[in-house]
Amino acid sequence: MIVKTYALRVTSDTLRKRVFLLLLLCFAFVGYAQTSPTVTSEVDTTFIKIGEQIIWTVTVDVDTTANVIFPEGQTFSPLETVESFKTDTTRKKDRLLLEKSYALTQFDSGSYKLPKQFIDINGQGFYTDSLRIDVATVAVDTINQKMYDIKDLISVEKSHSGWWKIVLGVLLALAVLGGLLYWFVLRKKPLTEEEKEALLAPYDRALLELKKLENSKYLIQDEYKKYYSELTDIVRSYLEEDVHVSALESTTDQLIDKLELMTDSGELELDKDTISQFKRILQTADLVKFAKSKPETSVAEQDRKSIEQIVVKTHDALPEPTEEELMQQAEYLEELERKKQKKRIVIAAVSLAGFLLISAVAATAYYGFQYTKDTIFGHPTKALLEGEWVRSSYGYPPIILETPQVLVRQEFKLPPEAQANIKELQMFTYRSSEGLFTIASSSTTLANPEQEPEFEQSIEAGIKQFEQKGAKNIITKQEEFTTISGVSGIKVFGSGKFAVPESDELVRGKYTFIMFGGKGFQQQVILSWLEDDTYAQEIVDRILTSLEVKTDV
Repeated sequence: MIVKTYALRVTSDTLRKRVFLLLLLCFAFVGYAQTSPTVTSEVDTTFIKIGEQIIWTVTVDVDTTANVIFPEGQTFSPLETVESFKTDTTRKKDRLLLEKSYALTQFDSGSYKLPKQFIDINGQGFYTDSLRIDVATVAVDTINQKMYDIKDLISVEKSHSGWWKIVLGVLLALAVLGGLLYWFVLRKKPLTEEEKEALLAPYDRALLELKKLENSKYLIQDEYKKYYSELTDIVRSYLEEDVHVSALESTTDQLIDKLELMTDSGELELDKDTISQFKRILQTADLVKFAKSKPETSVAEQDRKSIEQIVVKTHDALPEPTEEELMQQAEYLEELERKKQKKRIVIAAVSLAGFLLISAVAATAYYGFQYTKDTIFGHPTKALLEGEWVRSSYGYPPIILETPQVLVRQEFKLPPEAQANIKELQMFTYRSSEGLFTIASSSTTLANPEQEPEFEQSIEAGIKQFEQKGAKNIITKQEEFTTISGVSGIKVFGSGKFAVPESDELVRGKYTFIMFGGKGFQQQVILSWLEDDTYAQEIVDRILTSLEVKTDV
């Protein structure tokens, strides 16, 4: 009985331990479930039309310390990400509920798989479920809605709406240049006091200078030499200009002798007392200047007054000018004015030429000689390169090009031998009026829709056509060409001597054939230009960069 009781007790204890362990495991599992992150995703619809958007949302439940990194960029390919919305965060006690939405779209019809998206949580990766998205095309009613062929190109006049800007710029530049020329060259500048005095008559100028000498401080500062030097210079300059006697280079005795001779001959009506007084003053001035003599201040002031009287008497003693002399003086003044005007015109012309020369040199140093010359004198392909370009689609299957001018449709009939193989041929061309620059595109629909295009025959036909127009020494190279959208074709290019239209001259030129095709069709672009024409080369590069073709026939 004791043994049985013991066994029962052991069995009860074992049961209690097992129950306790089971409870611990349950609590641990619940705790783990509460702390582990969960990721779910959903989409608002799985069916859209081309260009419509779907909203894909991912929801992450984590604790508040978790670091979550959502997908960024184009990770939803083949669907395109239109917009990534801000993350919506909701807090529940010690948990965070994060919702991130994306707007997705597709522009081609079909059934697409939205791939699994990687969510990084604390360095651990979680993946969402993949989904199937159906994109339907837009239905077009081809029975009730009639289909029309592409309309022919319509010639329109080139827009000149921006001409006023060019005119305004030119007028402003001319106004600025004219203002500078007027201000610095043609404008009569305000005269200085010295210039005003120089324009006075000799008599008036002498009296003005004597008045200034009277107001000077030479005598107060005991500068008698300067005083008498200016006094004699004033009177000698007057005599030389008004009496026409060489007074500045003459000694005192020589000057007095000349005045006496003029008085005796009747050319100058001066009395002997005035000449004697003038001689005395000149001798006093010589003593002051060369012998360091120093007269009384009153004597110096009286000498200035005497000189002033001598100037007045001499002016009154001069005979009145004859009518002939007055006419000669007027003609002289007119001639002098004409010379001044001519000088102004020369200065203005030289200034303008200098400005243009400096501008040309600066432009040449910055842009280069050839570019500056072509800008000033013009260049046909440079004008095309810098003009307004046009992007358009030509023919069917369409060839999409960006060109400096619109290509014009060429109307022609297929020869009978070609009609067996060609159902339709559409060609568009542009040829520059000067030089060799040409652009052409052609789209050919073959009579047999299963026939592959024969590129080699097309290349030979193109080269043969060049030769028929007079081309010689044609060099041909070939390589693969791929458009920016990934369509592959053939590029045939080279150089040679080509005939200029309406001329017998042969010039060095380059050419390029770009060919695409598939079952039942062929597309071709032809370019030719002068070999040394850098602007044409830039045009060709830009055209080839923009080239696109549609091969889905």
